[in-house]
Amino acid sequence: MVGSAQLTATGAAVTEIHRPGTDRPTIGVLALQGAFREHVRMLDGLGAATREVRMARELEGLDGLVIPGGESTTMGLLMEKEGMRGPLREFVRHHPVLGTCAGLIRLAARTIDGEQSLLQVMDVTVRRNAFGRQTRSFEAPVELSLAPGVSETMHGIFIRAPWVEEVGPGVEVIARCDGRIVGVRQGHMVGVAFHPELGEDPRLHDYLLAEVRASRT
Repeated sequence: MVGSAQLTATGAAVTEIHRPGTDRPTIGVLALQGAFREHVRMLDGLGAATREVRMARELEGLDGLVIPGGESTTMGLLMEKEGMRGPLREFVRHHPVLGTCAGLIRLAARTIDGEQSLLQVMDVTVRRNAFGRQTRSFEAPVELSLAPGVSETMHGIFIRAPWVEEVGPGVEVIARCDGRIVGVRQGHMVGVAFHPELGEDPRLHDYLLAEVRASRT
């Protein structure tokens, strides 16, 4: 894996991590806090260029974005401190995005419990820590449907995980665990309550890359 510094239009240097090749999509991974390195590892294994995003200017030139899991309150405070909420909200309105665990919470329009700095771009209501606190973390099969009429099983790793209580009319349910909604899709945005980056199954990251390629044609 090779790192290189590139200049944005403002002249600021940002670090990209990539492997040799051409015409690869560049995917940002929000790196304020949480499991961002694991997402970088998985995307790199799929041949994408990646960029760790900590400032608004580092969104420039990206083809897609991952918002990782982590501590959702801390992540929200850091977003506000770094002035990221507005630029992130604008970016995810126009680019493919994958949000995992706390990333799903960030994308949501509403939460049932607690004040959160939300991007409010997905018409869903989430419940934080719905499956329980850290001691109630678990692994379980997830019923996943990324294509119409196709249902598959994916191994889900749930850590202080939310679930989705309500979905709006433009939202598809794409994943369930024990009857609860743990994955949703709205347009080019996907949010899941579990941590695919902590396992070895790349399907959700591969789906994000497919969405990016489709958006570039």
